[in-house]
Amino acid sequence: MIQYNINAVKAWAEDRNIIDGSNTHSQMLKLTEELGELASGIAKNNREVQIDSIGDVLVVLIIISAQLNIDIGEALRFSYNQIKHRKGKMIDGVFVKESDL
Repeated sequence: MIQYNINAVKAWAEDRNIIDGSNTHSQMLKLTEELGELASGIAKNNREVQIDSIGDVLVVLIIISAQLNIDIGEALRFSYNQIKHRKGKMIDGVFVKESDL
């Protein structure tokens, strides 16, 4: 299901010339905008905005990964392999990895 949605987002973005007609700098600005909307949704405890914003963030990340020719699934696997055995502790609600303590 997730791969289908990734492919659907790529096709949508290609149909609108976003992947080739935009650039990663512009998409980073868009990502920042969407993160701001997510922060607002969290601050206001607005579940609908939170869901929409998380989806929008994922859409922009899929577009950026396509522009950089990076398989987003591979990027997730890579990151997970980096953290899966990581140890650390929570400090003020934030997980801090052991090497940064």
